[in-house]
Order: sequence, then C-alpha cells, then structure tokens
Amino acid sequence: MEAFSLSFAMIFIAELGDKSQLLALTLATCFSARVVLWAIFCSTLAVHVLSTAAGTLLGGLLPVDWVLFLAGISFIVYGFWTLRGDSLDEDSDSCKPAIHPFWLVFSTFFIAELGDKTMLSSLSLAATNPFMAVWIGSTLGMVFSDALAIAVGKLLGKKLPENIVKIGAAIVFFAFGTFSMYQGGADFDFMLWGAAFCLIGLSGYLFLRKPLLSFVAELRRLPR
Repeated sequence: MEAFSLSFAMIFIAELGDKSQLLALTLATCFSARVVLWAIFCSTLAVHVLSTAAGTLLGGLLPVDWVLFLAGISFIVYGFWTLRGDSLDEDSDSCKPAIHPFWLVFSTFFIAELGDKTMLSSLSLAATNPFMAVWIGSTLGMVFSDALAIAVGKLLGKKLPENIVKIGAAIVFFAFGTFSMYQGGADFDFMLWGAAFCLIGLSGYLFLRKPLLSFVAELRRLPR
C-alpha cells in the first residue's frame, strides 16, 4: 500500500503542468471528457507497464544503495525538467480528427509519454518498489492529475497558475530526490558525491538555460 501511495503521489505531482496535462485540457475542449479520460487511462496503462517492467528488471540487477542513489539524482533532474515546463503546438487541429476520438487521444498520449518524465519517474520508482503497486499507482496518479486539469480548466477557462504549480512540483521532486540520494549514498565517498553534484548542476543548466536567458532579456528591456 505504501508503494502504491508513493507512486500515485509522485506521478500525480510529476504530471502537474506537464505537456500531457495541457494536452488533456486541450482535447477535453473538443471531445467528451469521459472519452478523453478513458483513453488516457488505457494509454497510460500501456506505457507504464513498459516503464515499470524496465524499472523492476534494472532494480534486480543493481545494488539497492546504487538504485536509491541514481533514482534520487533522476528525481532532482525531473525537478529541473518541471521548472522548465512544456508547451503545446498551438497550430494543431485536434478538433477535426480523421479517426475516432478515443484512438486519437490514446495514440497521442502514448507517443507523448514515451521518454517523458512521468514515464521515467515510474521507471525509477519500480526499481525499488513492487511492480503491480507502481504500475497501478502511477497510472491512476496520471489519470487523476489530468482529470483535475480538465475540471479546473473548464471552471477557470484554462487559466491555471502554471508557475506556482511548477515550482511546487519541483520542490517535491528536489526533496524526494535529495532524501533518496542520502538513503542510498550515505556511505559513498566524496568523489562520487562530487560527480553526482556536477551531473545535477549540468542538468540544471541545460534545462533552465533558456528560461534564465529569457528572464535576463526581459529585465534588460525594463525602463531605468
């Protein structure tokens, strides 16, 4: 039950402000929310069975301390990924599908989730937790998060507090990642921790470079 709750919570948070959540909100303006959510559930179930199986296999091949340490690094990287955010192609004509809406949403989400941080998060969780609990928990976490986006979006006209949501989700990722790194790497030597911090710093730079440059450019345009 603990693994299920953890998987549900982490994927729910990972999905906040993610492009998949924005996609769910957009598609729900064109098609029935029930059809969209059912397609998301089926698609996520298919994607996460692959990531969870991969995580379970990797977890059985690596020592637990290394799995926890690497998973911690990955969650911190997902935090930077969350801060960077995602965007959708505003020119997409999703309201005029050539196929049934269910299959349109299913295929769109399946492709969108491949390599996405929610898929990678479930992979990391499955490395140290039971397969079934992570698979079902991560799937429901994503569906509930997307359902929340659809409900709030319809109430507020899509005006979601994206920046606040992203910062909050990133903080959770940073906290969980730091704790996992400490659990697994408490006995690791200084050189290994140094290499890990360099990797984290590099990932933060790569993910946040463009937003920071844009922010600096906006500051320079302000009247003095």
